[in-house]
Amino acid sequence: MPASQMEKARRFQELHAAPGAFVIANAWDAGSARILAGVGFVALATSSGAAAGVLGRRDGAITRDEALAHARAIVDAVDLPVSADLEKGFDDTPEGAGLTIRRAGEIGLVGGSIEDATGDPRAPLFDAALARGRIAAAVEAARAMPFPFVLTARAEGFLRGNPDLDDVIRRLRSFEAAGADVLMAPGLPDLAAVRTVCSALSKPFNFMAGIRGKSFSVAELAEAGVKRISLATSLYRAAMTGLLNAAREVKEKGTLGYVDTTMATPELNGFMA
Repeated sequence: MPASQMEKARRFQELHAAPGAFVIANAWDAGSARILAGVGFVALATSSGAAAGVLGRRDGAITRDEALAHARAIVDAVDLPVSADLEKGFDDTPEGAGLTIRRAGEIGLVGGSIEDATGDPRAPLFDAALARGRIAAAVEAARAMPFPFVLTARAEGFLRGNPDLDDVIRRLRSFEAAGADVLMAPGLPDLAAVRTVCSALSKPFNFMAGIRGKSFSVAELAEAGVKRISLATSLYRAAMTGLLNAAREVKEKGTLGYVDTTMATPELNGFMA
């Protein structure tokens, strides 16, 4: 019998309370979700970049409805807790961020993230007070659900042209005080910065892996104080890299050597059963 949303939510909470770190793998469709579940990941997440990519768009170029439909397909494919990358909540206002979280709970998600990036290159980050207000509204929506929804708050400075560690920590502490369950700061440059951030917080910290030169082992991140490790678009990019390399081999060389390294159809079908 499939797990209920309450059961998935409690399992997700328990993962954040257990000793050590865990990896939350980012799927990009129902098939990838089933493969990731089949190899033993205990929780899944969506990726905004991958969600856009499967629609043939750039990161940040999909709507709330499209993001939730994408997440729903992953939720329905597996019996695991699923959290969603909900960008800025697809709205600049606190009320809009809260609406997005409420709708996320309605489609079966047990977690989701809201970031402080505006999407406007002229002013890439929300004012600190507004950023906190948006997280507070998201937390309020999460707490109104009949199950424990894990709200992640993201400080995006290192990805948005403001690599100021002190500012990122101030924002994360503000989000923590507003009630966020998990904190996240994508793009931290090294393990020393990761340790500094983790030591400044009392809530679990999610490290985003997948950036070249700024991705570290699970053991290293656990030692630094990280609780959750997400893989962002990296698995999707790995799959698309395989596609591109295979396509180029056929187009440019006329050979099919890539076939020798692919899984056989029966093995693939085994994950989809």
